[in-house]
Amino acid sequence: MSTAPGGPITADQPRSLGRRFNLIWTGQSVSMVGDKVTIFVVPTLMIFALHASALEVGVVSMAQYLGIPLLGPVAGVLVDRWDKRRTLIGCDLVRLVAVVVIPVAYWLDVLSTPLLFVCVAAISGATIFFTVGYLVAVPAAVDPALEKAGLVRAYSRLEGSRTVAEVGGPSIAAGLYGALGAFALLIDAASYVVSAWCFRQMPPWGVRTEHRGSIWDRLSLGFRLNWADPVLRRVVLAAVTLNSGGPIFVTVLPILAYRGLGLSAGVFGLAMSGAALGGVLGAVLAPRIGARLGLGRTLALALLAHNLVGLGILAAPTLPAAPVIGLTMGCYGFFMACINVCSAPIRQSRMSAENQGIMHAAFRTATWGVIPLAALVGGAAVSLLSPHVGVLDAARITMAGGTLLAALSFVSAVRVQPALDRAASQPATPAVAAA
Repeated sequence: MSTAPGGPITADQPRSLGRRFNLIWTGQSVSMVGDKVTIFVVPTLMIFALHASALEVGVVSMAQYLGIPLLGPVAGVLVDRWDKRRTLIGCDLVRLVAVVVIPVAYWLDVLSTPLLFVCVAAISGATIFFTVGYLVAVPAAVDPALEKAGLVRAYSRLEGSRTVAEVGGPSIAAGLYGALGAFALLIDAASYVVSAWCFRQMPPWGVRTEHRGSIWDRLSLGFRLNWADPVLRRVVLAAVTLNSGGPIFVTVLPILAYRGLGLSAGVFGLAMSGAALGGVLGAVLAPRIGARLGLGRTLALALLAHNLVGLGILAAPTLPAAPVIGLTMGCYGFFMACINVCSAPIRQSRMSAENQGIMHAAFRTATWGVIPLAALVGGAAVSLLSPHVGVLDAARITMAGGTLLAALSFVSAVRVQPALDRAASQPATPAVAAA
């Protein structure tokens, strides 16, 4: 039986990961559910309240990720130099204000697509800085005595929360939207308060790194560290390919559901929530699958399966739309959970502690920087095709194209496990430490 890099995951290790990790886990679990409320409510509000076009939905979806290419390059450098706990609390407060603006603007009857774009872009920008600090906080919060197995369990628990929020959040959001309309977004605002409070209860972690070099020197080092290591390089290429097609599928899905299939917000939310079991199973089983097959091999197979099952959406409306969406997204969520649980420990194992911030920032800049363009392409493609084939077929064609493009990520990911095996046979420290 092959094991994950860093040693096998044994059953006799303590299940608790400590109070500091539990605070992170609690705060992020609540915040993740709140985030899904906003992600669900914003396009729903645009389609039903603002009567926005597919292109406008794509533009606002683009804003959700716009901060990555714009702020990602400097986020890691700055977070390295800032107090990590205060940075995360500050990011939560910025996102709190940006979310509250939307229901207030709706109440004042001044809500518009440009205002939504600004608010979503502000949330995106704060999230960039938050994520860099958060990725450094997780390994710092886990007991070092647990070694790699502790990190895998930590990411598995976080992925379990993310997956439940990913697929369970829409039903909650649909119910809240039906009862509160735009004011459902206040739930997300409250979740940021909980997240900030949890970080406030934690003792400070990490150190401020002072460097004489310029920001560009540190940033270019982050890119070099990701590219110099053969494992990280393959993960980067796989993630870039995945994020070139996957966001097209996600952006167009509500357009397909609401305008192509005629589903209500409540039915769509319920269909999305029907995928909860698949996502939870993925988060629970991913560490075991990774321990048996190897994290790299599991990552590659999960990437291929994650994208191919997305083609199941084409079965609607030949088959009932709601069950098709629920079953497709259940499988989609299962394999996405496997991807995330495996990817994070793989990258963590190849990163030196001193440069984690800049390497995470460079990785996210390279791999998430393509998402805004992909989201825009998804909305634009539906707008261009709709006059010729109708909204339903335009959405189906666009989603199938994005899914097939994302499936090519398997080509790079399939080489990750051999690279991990070669690295494990060498006595030297990870290549990134010496880049």
